[in-house]
Amino acid sequence: MSGFLKSSVGQKFLMSITGLFLIVFLLVHLTANLFLLAGSDMFNIVSHFMGTNPVIQIMQPILAIGFIVHMIYAVILTIQNQKARPKGYNKFEQGHSSSWASRNMFVLGTLVAIFLVVHLINIFWKMKFTGDPLLAEITVDGEKMENAYALVAGLFTDAKLGLVYSLFYILGAIFLGLHLHHAFWSAFQTIGWSNQVWRKRLEVLGDIYAIVIAGGFTIIPLYFLIFK
Repeated sequence: MSGFLKSSVGQKFLMSITGLFLIVFLLVHLTANLFLLAGSDMFNIVSHFMGTNPVIQIMQPILAIGFIVHMIYAVILTIQNQKARPKGYNKFEQGHSSSWASRNMFVLGTLVAIFLVVHLINIFWKMKFTGDPLLAEITVDGEKMENAYALVAGLFTDAKLGLVYSLFYILGAIFLGLHLHHAFWSAFQTIGWSNQVWRKRLEVLGDIYAIVIAGGFTIIPLYFLIFK
């Protein structure tokens, strides 16, 4: 087993499995975030459920490990591909045989990782560890909970940095969509769930998924910029 994971095929397989796990998580995360558009009470209820549900709490460290493993093997495979690339490699020919996203997956992944770290520091870290005055306890439908809505909405509506964070969030969503454009079908191909017929179908599904995820996350800051 260790030999398989050390091989190029095994490393790609593990990166694909963790990638598919993250793809599923993104859909769940987007669904929860879109409750911001339904108002403070609804989002706080959802956020409280996500923060107290035992299954989700167990999944959080697994998700973190999956993301770290995905990034580690992305770095390893990128270095290996760079070393294996023949000298005098023609970038013009490369551009004709692959999409821009597929040629820049590591760059896009790095940009997404930077966005994620900033996002975690501003929301997850405060909710889990340091706290924030905006998280002052409130009561919704007779149940006490943190005011997660005030914290998240405050990032987009802040008089000084709201516009900057909103634009940063939109760029992060675009980078994520471009990354998913190639990652979706590539992950299925790596684990063997792709052939000449299904490759085209998975590419279409991947494009739809990328648009839904990027568009869904983009709607959130736009909503606060326009209506709040």
